Amino acid sequence: MRKNQVAVVGAAETTELGVIPNVSQLQLHADAALNAIADAGLKLSDIDGFATAVETPQQVCHYLGIKPTWVDGTSVGGCSFMLHVRHAAAAIEAGLCKTVLITHAESGKSMIGKAPRSISADSLQGQFEAPYGVYGPPSMFPIPVLRFMKTYGITHEQLASVAVVQREWAAKNPRAMMKDPITVADVLNSRMIAYPFRLLQCCLVTDGGGALILTSADRARDFPRKPVYIMGTGESVETPMVSQMETFNSSRAFKTAGPLAFREAGIAHKDVDHLMIYDAFAHLPLFGLGDLGFMPHEETGQFIADGNTRPGGKLPLNTNGGGLSYMHSGMYGMYALQESVRQMRGIAPAQVPNAKISVCHGVGGMFAASGTIVFTNER
Repeated sequence: MRKNQVAVVGAAETTELGVIPNVSQLQLHADAALNAIADAGLKLSDIDGFATAVETPQQVCHYLGIKPTWVDGTSVGGCSFMLHVRHAAAAIEAGLCKTVLITHAESGKSMIGKAPRSISADSLQGQFEAPYGVYGPPSMFPIPVLRFMKTYGITHEQLASVAVVQREWAAKNPRAMMKDPITVADVLNSRMIAYPFRLLQCCLVTDGGGALILTSADRARDFPRKPVYIMGTGESVETPMVSQMETFNSSRAFKTAGPLAFREAGIAHKDVDHLMIYDAFAHLPLFGLGDLGFMPHEETGQFIADGNTRPGGKLPLNTNGGGLSYMHSGMYGMYALQESVRQMRGIAPAQVPNAKISVCHGVGGMFAASGTIVFTNER
């Protein structure tokens, strides 16, 4: 994909975030979609491309009453929406569609209209993981994280500082679920979930959604909002079971998607003004900083503990509060994308002064997938 040829012209989250027991998951999709369409100054009939995950494209399109000529139902976990952005940009450049709507919504807390998560007994996970107690992220990540901490000298205090710093950003965000300040001691004294993770090191469980609208950069000049251009993109997937065995050394998918996006954008790490890294658990920003090449893994814990990613720091990270304090409905990638777009528009609650380049890095599928998008507000 050529850089700066496609732009985001509409971006919005659902009207409410948090606990929304009176709205189904499909209705949340519609709410986010209509908000983004209004943000772009469009009508439903203007949409000719559509992408989503979990819900099928045909179900959401039928509910909205749109008939796209290009669709994408890629579903690889929480970073699916980064991949949708990449695929949509390629489709627009190829002339397959002109205006793409990407939606995400989950009734992750209230479970209204959402199918419960299940593991088939004859699946690989059902045969080789679940019988031994490995069932879902809280029981899947701890051992690899402990190996990561031992290998790179990451302390429990440094891991706790990730949650502390993210709460500082959340305190500046009126829509964040958790705003009260916390200390490293608060984190380490919170309820144990699965060693080494304590409650304040695990993501929230909420309801909500978001949507983006993309079109060509040439068309974007005529839209009411300032365009946010896509400089570079990257994606990768790997075998989930291999990924789990290797998470102590992070993930090959991470290490593929990020460098691809940087090369396509033609940027160096020093050019990045703002960074979003998927943070379902407190260790992920450490993995991301290392895998994206900002620093060696052994330096990541101290880098965050020293305040480099907090408000006023040299590398603002997860400025909406992240999945630990802002919100996390189950698949977080869309919310990270929304914050990158807000920063590039200059309208974020905790706006980074003079930010021109934002990198948004997501993970999914229990570390088996990754997507990276580089945004800019300058063409």
